This record gives sequence, structure tokens and C-alpha cells, in this order.
Amino acid sequence: MKKHKTLLTTLLSMGLLAASGAQAAGWCESGKPVKFAGLNWESGMLLTDVLQFVLEKGYGCKTDSLPGNSITMENALGSNDIQVFAEEWVGRSEVWNKAEKAGKVVGVGAPVVGAVEGWYVPRYVIEGDAKRKLEAKAPDLKNVADLAKYASVFKDPEEPAKGRFYNCPAGWTCELDNSEMLKGYGLENSYTNFRPGTGPALDAAVLSSYKRGEPILFYYWTPTPLMGQVDVVKLEEKPGVDKSVSIKVGLSRTFHDEAPELVEVLAKVNLPIDLLNQNLARMTKERIESPKLAKTFLKEHPEVWHAWVSEEAARKVDAAL
Repeated sequence: MKKHKTLLTTLLSMGLLAASGAQAAGWCESGKPVKFAGLNWESGMLLTDVLQFVLEKGYGCKTDSLPGNSITMENALGSNDIQVFAEEWVGRSEVWNKAEKAGKVVGVGAPVVGAVEGWYVPRYVIEGDAKRKLEAKAPDLKNVADLAKYASVFKDPEEPAKGRFYNCPAGWTCELDNSEMLKGYGLENSYTNFRPGTGPALDAAVLSSYKRGEPILFYYWTPTPLMGQVDVVKLEEKPGVDKSVSIKVGLSRTFHDEAPELVEVLAKVNLPIDLLNQNLARMTKERIESPKLAKTFLKEHPEVWHAWVSEEAARKVDAAL
């Protein structure tokens, strides 16, 4: 019995030493890949590609990205099937909220600060545009409540007696929120609640109206390529309403606890939102694939990402570029 206890103690000690050795070696040094959520919106794609390149070239990590919708990826994060969700809109998803409450996921840093959502109109609707010979059609329009007197400005071509509000596509969380807003502001009888079929269809409607200098009222958010292409004004809401968005780098709890040297990097990640919008617009206009744009961004803006990494990692990334 004593021999068995001694053997068990020895095996346990070896196991603990092996475990501590692996942890000491670091996540990437131990050969484990860092798996990212393969996000399918532009800012998420760019941020993911930037982070993958930095971890690969600066810290010697193997990385991969797995495609899937947000809910699938958040579930995978909670089970550590992936380790990093580069652009998590904290609080918007029940999957994330439950996983965070259960201690399965952790949000770190602030990769994008100043992201907002709301109702927008082109600036020329309020201020006019002398260069384009456009007169201000709603000079007193400042907040959502003011829309009650401007329905005729945003005339719905299918129901001319009403204005048209371009909502999110049906099925998006924001579509439900916006529909409630129409009721809450007493606008449901004076505006049609128009839901484009897809996100690109909403973009097309906004850009088409903007190019023609026509009034359009629509919901949108940042960071996005569209916001780098148009000059628009966000309408104010009732006092106390806050439509700012908290964005973090989502991590699996396992990765968070076992890769502190990488978590330290990810917690410092921040892309200035104006610069991000400009690059996303460039992605669309020049038809640049996200991985290529990520490298271009890293080349052109070392002042941004050098602050996230160690001096040695910065040298390695610069050399790889």
C-alpha cells in the first residue's frame, strides 16, 4: 500500500510538473493553435486578420479561423473550441450573456471605442450643400421626435402620404428595437416601417439616395464601410437614452487563464474608429480583401499597433511586413 501511495504521489507530482511546465512554456510555445471566430462583417474580418498576423509573426503562434454565424461562434467560444472572438458586441447576445455569467467567456480590452447605432439622415438634408446645389429640406431636424413634422420630406414612393424609415432587415435584433422606437415616438402612423431584405440592400438604398442628393431616413451603426463614404447626422433621442456600444475582444475562459502573455496583448488592442471607418471604406471602394488590407494597415500605422505589443514582437512583425 505504501508503495502504491508513493507511486501515486510521484505520478501526481510529475503530472503537476508537466502541467506547470506547459503553462510556463506559454500557449503558443506548447504548439497549441489560437483559433479565431471567422467573423463575416467587414470590421470583424479586418480586426481578426490584424490580430492573427500580429500573433503569428510577433509571437510565433499558429492561428486559424473557423467560419460560422455569431451565435455559433459564441457557443464555440464558451466551450473553448475557439479561443478569440475579435469583435464582441457585449450585452447584445443572450448566448454571450449566459456564457459570461457562467464564467465560460471573458471580454478584454476595447478594440473599438465610440461605436454607436441610431437613426441617421444625410447632412445635406439639414444643412444643404452649396457645392451640389442642394437646399436644406429639414433645417430644424435635430432629434427623432422632430421627424413627426418632416414625414413629407422622406416621402415613401409606395405610400406617398407617409414618410419612409429604412429599418434593419427582418430578423436582426435592431429591427425589433427600431419598430418599438417608431411606436414609442408616435411615428408608426406617419412613417412606413420599411425592412430591406439584406444588409447590402440597405447599403444600396442609402448610397443610391446619397448620390442623387435625395433625403433618406435610416438606421445604421459604426464601424462600417458605409460610414466612411457618406456625411450623415445621427438624430438625437430622448434624454437618458444611450446608444453607445461596448465592444471587447471575447476570449474563452481557458485561453484567458492559460495564455496571460497573449491576453496582455489583446487587452491593449484598439483601432481608432475614424481610422477604422476609413479603412473599411477603402476595402469596399478598392475591393481589397481583408487579409491584404490588414497587412497594409499594419505597414501604414505602426503608431497604432506598436502600443499593443512588446518591442521584440514589434520588430518581428515589422520584419515580416
